[in-house]
Amino acid sequence: MTGAPERMLRRLEWRVVRRLDGRVQGSYRTVFRGTGIDFAGLREYQADDDVRHIDWNVTARMDEPYVRQYLQDRELTAWLVLDQTASMNFGTHEEGDEGSGKAVVLAELAVSLARLFSLGGNRIGALLYDNARQRVIPPGSGRTHVLRIANDILAMPSAPARDNRGTDLAAMLKVAAATIRRRSLIFVISDFIGEGDWSAALGRLGQRHEVVAIRVVDPAELIMPDLGLVLVQDAETGEQFVVDSSDPLFQQRFQDQVQAREATVEAAMQAAGVSSYLVTTSDDLIEALVEMVRQSRIVR
Repeated sequence: MTGAPERMLRRLEWRVVRRLDGRVQGSYRTVFRGTGIDFAGLREYQADDDVRHIDWNVTARMDEPYVRQYLQDRELTAWLVLDQTASMNFGTHEEGDEGSGKAVVLAELAVSLARLFSLGGNRIGALLYDNARQRVIPPGSGRTHVLRIANDILAMPSAPARDNRGTDLAAMLKVAAATIRRRSLIFVISDFIGEGDWSAALGRLGQRHEVVAIRVVDPAELIMPDLGLVLVQDAETGEQFVVDSSDPLFQQRFQDQVQAREATVEAAMQAAGVSSYLVTTSDDLIEALVEMVRQSRIVR
């Protein structure tokens, strides 16, 4: 397989993967504990624990519920759940740049993570989703498989705005839950801009799997630049309207909406109980991934 996917993968292998490989290999057995066969120890039961792991003999002796912990099998199955809906088309970039919009960052994050995990002999699958279509790439390993994922991401660009519909994130997460049966490590990469309550669906996904939510945003979605009169378009619905970006009242309303949206998303992530990270289109990809690795209890 040649062309854009091969060029993209080679570039990321040189810029990103070779610098991060040593940080994520060899640590799964000590930090990713799930339904493997090797007993790891006991601890007190917590509200979100699987009741099937309760050790009833120890519970009876201690008069408090205890759960058994197991080491996950060395081979890890990871999945990429990728939001390719219309809002991911948005993004600003410098003159002459190849592009650093949200869809580009999503693709680079996904391919980098796929290659990093494949280097350890682990299997990686992908679910590409927009409101009208979806594509499932079953888990596989090796560079050729990562190249297939890269090819499908580039072949299925973010959908155009249509039908005045916003992103149905809950539907995307429900598709992921129905598709991914075996306990896995799941990276959900999205801007998490959508209609309805998706927190419950994300929380249910996290009850069975280890879920990491990576939120991709553009700086212009957080701070409106002063550009005077500008024509803006809703990336989800396609609706266009003219705004005066230099108007102080408009700027204040914009910031109020941004703060409200950020608070809502943060509360939803906390309610879902998943690990979450914010990556902007202006971030250096290597630094962003290093920070995620540093903070994450999964690939620390």
